[in-house]
Amino acid sequence: MATQLDHYRLLGRSGLRVSPLCLGAMTFGVGAGAWGSTDEQAARMIDMYMDRGGNFIDTADFYGQMGGSEALLGSLLGDRRERLAISTKYSLTTRPGDPNAAGNQRRNMVRSVEDSLRRMNTDFIDLLYLHMWDFRTPVDEILRAFDDLVRAGKVLYIGLSDTPAWQASRMQAIAELRGWTQFCALQISYSLIERTVERELIPMAREMGLGVCPWSPLGGGVLSGKYSRADLAPASGPAGAYDRKTMNLATGRLNETNLAVADVVSEVAGEIGCSPAQVALAWTLANPAVCAPVLGARTPEQLEDNLGALDLTLSADHLAKLDQVSAVPPVFPMDVLKSPAEAMMFGGVRVADR
Repeated sequence: MATQLDHYRLLGRSGLRVSPLCLGAMTFGVGAGAWGSTDEQAARMIDMYMDRGGNFIDTADFYGQMGGSEALLGSLLGDRRERLAISTKYSLTTRPGDPNAAGNQRRNMVRSVEDSLRRMNTDFIDLLYLHMWDFRTPVDEILRAFDDLVRAGKVLYIGLSDTPAWQASRMQAIAELRGWTQFCALQISYSLIERTVERELIPMAREMGLGVCPWSPLGGGVLSGKYSRADLAPASGPAGAYDRKTMNLATGRLNETNLAVADVVSEVAGEIGCSPAQVALAWTLANPAVCAPVLGARTPEQLEDNLGALDLTLSADHLAKLDQVSAVPPVFPMDVLKSPAEAMMFGGVRVADR
C-alpha cells in the first residue's frame, strides 16, 4: 500500500510512532569503500530522510570502526536528535579477547548502553535491541537488566534481533507475567530471498506484539538487479579483499536460486516502470506484520531510489508472481496443521481466523 515517510506507524504493541521505512546506519562511520558511506554521503542521507518526515534511524555499537556509526550520528544530528527515534544494539564484541565485552549478559548491556549514550551525545536510547542471541545468558538476567535500564530512563523501548522464535516468545511471556518491560520490536532478515522467517518468527511476532523491522530487505543487494550469473564466479581480486559481492558469495545469498527470484523482481519492475529495489521493498511492506524495513543504502542516490517504494502498490497478480517464485518449502508442524487437518479439527464447520 502506498504511503509516505511521515505517515507514522506504532511500533509493535507500543505507543512509539515510527516511519514506515527506517534509515539504517550500518554504512556510516566505515569510510568510503566497497560498502561504506563517506561522512558527506551520510550527512546528505540523513538530511534527505528527515526532510521528508522520516524519524526512525537504526545503528549499533558494533557498526563502524570502534562505534564509528554511533559517533557520526551524534555529530551529524545535533539539536535534531529530539525529532528522531534512534535504535541501537548491543551484544557483539567491541573488545576482542575480553569475554565480558560481548554477549547478552547484564554487564555488557549496561556498559554498551553507557558507551552508546556517550558516542551519540544523548541522554536516552529510544529503542535498544539485543543484537544476537548468545545461547549462554539466562533469560531472567537479560529481562531484568533491560527493565532496570528502562526504569532508569536510559532506554525507553526494547527489542530483539536475530533471536530464536521460541526464546523470544518465552521472554515476552515472562516479562508480561512479572510486570517487566516487554519487547516491542523484532529485527530479522526478511526479503524475497529470505522467507523462512514466515514459518515461526513472523507469526510469533504478530501474536506477541512485536513490530517486525526487516534488515537486508534487498537481500544484500541481490534483489536490486545489480548481479548477474557472471558474478557467481569467485572474486578474482587480491586475497582478503572485502566487498558486498564477496560477502554475498560467502553467505550464500548470491546463488542461482536467488538470481532467479531477482529476475522476476526485475520483470515486475519493468511492467510497473520502477526499479527492482522498489518492487522488493514494496513486497516486504505488503506484509501486515512488517512495521519498518531497515534501508541499507550506501549513497544518497540509492536512498532516493529506495524511498520510491513508498509510492508503489503492487497488484494482486504481481504479489502472487513474486510469492510463487520465492516460496519456501513448508516444515513441520505447519504443513501438518493445514488441510486436511483443519477439517478434522473443526468438523467441517467454517471458523474465521483472527
